[in-house]
Order: sequence, then structure tokens, then C-alpha cells
Amino acid sequence: MKTLLLPTKTYRLNGRLWLETEDGRFLGIGRLELLEHIAALGSISKAAQAMGMSYKRAWDLVSSMNAQAATPFVTTQTGGTRGGGAAVTAAGHEAIVAFQALQARFQAFMSAETHRIQE
Repeated sequence: MKTLLLPTKTYRLNGRLWLETEDGRFLGIGRLELLEHIAALGSISKAAQAMGMSYKRAWDLVSSMNAQAATPFVTTQTGGTRGGGAAVTAAGHEAIVAFQALQARFQAFMSAETHRIQE
């Protein structure tokens, strides 16, 4: 492949990783970030705000993940004396760790392949 590349340019592979089902995207970097914000802030609304995303979009993403997972990733509770909120479940935390590990392997692959095309 090196003969196809300009010697004056630096090339690198780039890409994004997500997990899908026949119903569409299940997990990706954005959904992972949303889960992390919900875990830290205890609220879908606050997580959406922190990401510059509408509440409806965040709610739709949470609903999609919960529907495609064997066990919901996020639980919610409506208002009351302490107000409402959301929490990332044990399954959600497991998904965060597993996807972060998958993303690290993906980045290592991309880095190795970038090195390979420059040889």
C-alpha cells in the first residue's frame, strides 16, 4: 500500500466503533458517554444538558439501550419528596467497562494498522 501514498503526507486510519442489533445501534461512544454522565449526575436531564443534547434525545437513547439489553442499563424514579432521578444499573456499569475495553482493543488495532500501512 505504501506505493499508493504520498511520501510528504502522514496517513492514519480513523473510525468509530458501535455495537448494533437488527433494531439499530445498541452501544457506541456517545451512548457510553451518556451512561457515564447519568452515573455521575444521577439524572437523564442533567446528563443530556452536560452533553449539549435534548432531554428527548437522551431519553430515546436510554430507552433504546434498555430495550435491546437483557437487563436495563438505566432505571428511573419519578419525583417525590427527594425528586426524581436516574441510576445506571449493575448491568449498565458492566456495559461501560466492557465497551471501554472493546474500544481500547479497537484503538490498538487502528494504531497497529496505521503503522502497517506506513511500512
